[in-house]
Amino acid sequence: MVDLALDHGINLLDTSDIYSDGLSEEIVGETIEGKRDRFLISTKGTFRFGDGVNDVGSSRYHLIRAVEDSLKRLKTDVIDIYHLHGFDAQTPVEETLGTLDVLIHSGKIRYIAASNFSGWHLMKSLSVSDQRGWSRYVIHQVYYSLIGRDYEWELMPLGLDQKVSAMVWSPLGWGRLTGKIRRGEPLPQTSRLHSTGNAGPQVTDEFL
Repeated sequence: MVDLALDHGINLLDTSDIYSDGLSEEIVGETIEGKRDRFLISTKGTFRFGDGVNDVGSSRYHLIRAVEDSLKRLKTDVIDIYHLHGFDAQTPVEETLGTLDVLIHSGKIRYIAASNFSGWHLMKSLSVSDQRGWSRYVIHQVYYSLIGRDYEWELMPLGLDQKVSAMVWSPLGWGRLTGKIRRGEPLPQTSRLHSTGNAGPQVTDEFL
């Protein structure tokens, strides 16, 4: 599948340290071995990865460790796009962005991105980066679909104004736009909504 994607010009592989407890990154690492220069690798940190008190968040301690561990699992020396998987309200924005800037200048990551930020989270971060002369977020990974269009209200115009690109997650509305789900009918037996429906974006009955 990856080779087929490459043949059609699709070269971005997006993963995260928490996906299957690191296994997803390991699989990506095996997949790109011998052809790393043909891919853009995108991964994420911040969410809990381990039981320790410092195994979560966007602190200097956790981010440096998370990036080093992701590099090992991905079998590469640089991550093209590194996202904060969510906003850490317990760590100063200055600490987080300063750490990411150091990781860029040390050659560990190329570009930084945010994911699941609110408008003020993103704008505050961009403002701090501009004030300190640090690298700024160039991508915001957001939930956006035909049945989940909140992105259009604030984050889309903010992105346009600040030149922060969008990387969309779950454009099929957590599986609800696959064509397999019909209004007034039970979920198909193979639908992941049986186990994950309450964890993903919620949808009113009118869209089901």
